[in-house]
Amino acid sequence: MTATSTFRPHDPLDIDSLLSPEELAVRDTVRAFCAERVTPHIADWFERGELPTARELALEMGKIGLLGMHLEGYGCAGMSAVAYGLACLELEACDSGIRSLVSVQGSLAMYAIRRFGSEEHKREWLPRMASGEAIGCFGLTEPDYGSDPGSMSTTARRDGDDWVLNGRKMWITNGSIADVAVVWARTEEGVRGFVVPTGTPGFDAPLMHRKLSLRASVTSELVLDDVRLPATAALPEGTGLRAPLSCLNEARYGIIWGAVGAARSSLEAALDYAGSRVQFDRPIAGFQLTQAKLADMALEVHKALLLALHLGRLKDDDRIRPDQVSFGKLNNVREALDVCRTARTILGANGISLEYPVIRHMTNLESVLTYEGTSEMHTLVLGQALTGIPAFRG
Repeated sequence: MTATSTFRPHDPLDIDSLLSPEELAVRDTVRAFCAERVTPHIADWFERGELPTARELALEMGKIGLLGMHLEGYGCAGMSAVAYGLACLELEACDSGIRSLVSVQGSLAMYAIRRFGSEEHKREWLPRMASGEAIGCFGLTEPDYGSDPGSMSTTARRDGDDWVLNGRKMWITNGSIADVAVVWARTEEGVRGFVVPTGTPGFDAPLMHRKLSLRASVTSELVLDDVRLPATAALPEGTGLRAPLSCLNEARYGIIWGAVGAARSSLEAALDYAGSRVQFDRPIAGFQLTQAKLADMALEVHKALLLALHLGRLKDDDRIRPDQVSFGKLNNVREALDVCRTARTILGANGISLEYPVIRHMTNLESVLTYEGTSEMHTLVLGQALTGIPAFRG
């Protein structure tokens, strides 16, 4: 048997051949957008700890159909799960913070409104969010409750025909620039979701500082101090903890792909560097230990991509299960972080410089490892799926 194509280091398994022309077009469009609008500035934004053009970027992302692209109707593009995954991969190959902006907008805030909101909610918010004219955030995590959201302390009580919300949310992406927040709170009827315009009296979203990860991202605290909302603010279908957890599952799916992007970027940086860095009169790519690292990194990146693609096909067939999403998130983020750390060793001292993307991806992935479910929680999800025995408590 003769080979029909040349080995391509950036696509050694010819995974591109498994993608449709439409999927490749989405990937290439997002890659070009990132190369033009984000990559030239991202190291500077990361170093400064800000995303100064977030609203401008959102508008431009809206124009190319990125925001809520996997949702149907109300101005959303209605693209496939695989196409959305490829977009997340390219966004995170640029920076995890950029992918987070899109994920929170589409897979958390917009998805919650699309899946659980009233027709009024959908008509009021989704078209503007899809265009980037309005930005959303998702308020679930609290200062004292992350992996155990069922114990949240934020409350919503009825007062006549109104709801009054009190509490705090923490580590909220897009919070300080959001026009609308989807906030989850405890009520006498159980956990419920609320659509909260951020201009409502009593609502505040102070920016969080002193982060050493996801620095090119807007991360905020949400403060709700007697925030009074009309009865119509409640998500009519958003009752019970299953509702916000299903939103998190949507976001985790994007992370499965996004982590591959961060890993691929670091692998490409290591390959390029190893080919040009000369020690002992030869490129370090010619040394056995370096080649072993590069081979192992390539194995993990492309296995992770195959896993993401398989889960994407399952999702497009409406056959994906939450434990399979946990499988993908646990594996791909963990392996991506290891790829970045290995790439850092190939770059040596240059590996900690923002002149290269590796240390930025590495520190970002430390956050990705724990948000939308820690690696420990996803391990226990898989443990329960394998054994039938839940080990979350006691």
